[in-house]
Amino acid sequence: MNKFLALIFAFVSIVWMVGTAISLDYNGWLALLFFVLTCATIALGFIVKAKSSRKVQKN
Repeated sequence: MNKFLALIFAFVSIVWMVGTAISLDYNGWLALLFFVLTCATIALGFIVKAKSSRKVQKN
């Protein structure tokens, strides 16, 4: 995974985490949604990293 793509995943994950922290005070369901989005973004980042490293190893 190149550095720009990693930066995008990190930034989006942080935005979702901040959204989770802010929404905890207002609405629990919204906080749960942001938490799920955070986990999904982090997992997607790991998946993209694994696929890109496999692609590099094949070549």
